[in-house]
Amino acid sequence: MSVGTSSAPGARDARDPDRLRHDDPGGHGIDPDDLPDGLVIADAHGRVVTFNAAAERITAVPAAEALGQLLEKALPLEDLEGRRWWQLTDPYGGLAIRFRQPERNLLLPGGREVLVSARYVRAEPTGPVRRVVVSLRDTEARRRTERSHAELIATVAHELRSPLTSVKGFTATLLAKWERFTDDQKRLMLETVDADADRVTRLIAELLDISRIDSGRLEVRRQPVDIGAAVGRHIQAYVAAGLAADRFLLRIEHPLPALWADPDKVDQVLSNLLENAVRHGEGTVTIDITPSASPREGEDGGTGENTATSVTVSDEGPGIPEESMNRVFTRFWRGSKRGGTGLGLYIVKGIVEAHGGTITVGRAPVGGAEFRFTLPVSTPAYLT
Repeated sequence: MSVGTSSAPGARDARDPDRLRHDDPGGHGIDPDDLPDGLVIADAHGRVVTFNAAAERITAVPAAEALGQLLEKALPLEDLEGRRWWQLTDPYGGLAIRFRQPERNLLLPGGREVLVSARYVRAEPTGPVRRVVVSLRDTEARRRTERSHAELIATVAHELRSPLTSVKGFTATLLAKWERFTDDQKRLMLETVDADADRVTRLIAELLDISRIDSGRLEVRRQPVDIGAAVGRHIQAYVAAGLAADRFLLRIEHPLPALWADPDKVDQVLSNLLENAVRHGEGTVTIDITPSASPREGEDGGTGENTATSVTVSDEGPGIPEESMNRVFTRFWRGSKRGGTGLGLYIVKGIVEAHGGTITVGRAPVGGAEFRFTLPVSTPAYLT
């Protein structure tokens, strides 16, 4: 039974012309309980005639108790300064030209915050109010978003403070006591400043990437990409930095389909996955590059041909705990306490998905972490 048709004293039934009702083309009324937001409707006399299930959940007031009551009694809202909202807005006795109240944060008894908006239904533009329709929304989703933004700001502030303190300290010392240091000491301090400046630059680049991913504005500039050569360059860079060449095993299955992707962003994905494997993993880092079916259903046109390239990066370390698998690609997830902002894998996932690809995490055959991403061929339309 619809909440709005309760037989509570003073409530109106479904035949009441003042009861809000919407009909679909098939002639079936929409039950207020089907709505995701709280819906409260008061009639021309200010008594509640509809109080749906979502309103019950948000206010913790049973519908049977609310129906038939005056609106200000059933829904005793206050603004953030403790003033009674219905007395301030006075929907039935206020200005006749008003037709709505925009969404705002209000408080329920006990201090619980809700988002409230209202609509005044009049038979004529300046006539008396026939109905007041109130929408209620829980603020929990908004609070989670605000907490996420606060965490991002706190993380960024923390990550910026350390390198900037170092840069400021070394430059101030060099300026004040330049003549007292040897050339080797000056070089060491300048190299430290340079490394810290690179760290700040990387962090700013990560923030820009997150902004573009969240807003759907991450641009992908497709070019032919030799994925095997790209992985080889990263391995050579690690070897040149002092890692043993046998720390890496690169296996490529030919023939690979021609891959069109953004080479800079593919490099960013490879850099992050390989750095994680080297820093947090152990033993041999294995990179497998294989042709595969497209991650998007029907991409191969039903031919069964390989229209994508998969890259798997695995190590022989302790791996990722099973309970953490579903959080790996979220913001601020860190596999260990050894540095990092916890933003890298979130960005990696965004880049892969911007290419129309997929990325997964699991356990490697030898027990370590295994990341696998698949990119479709995605040849530009002007070449097809």
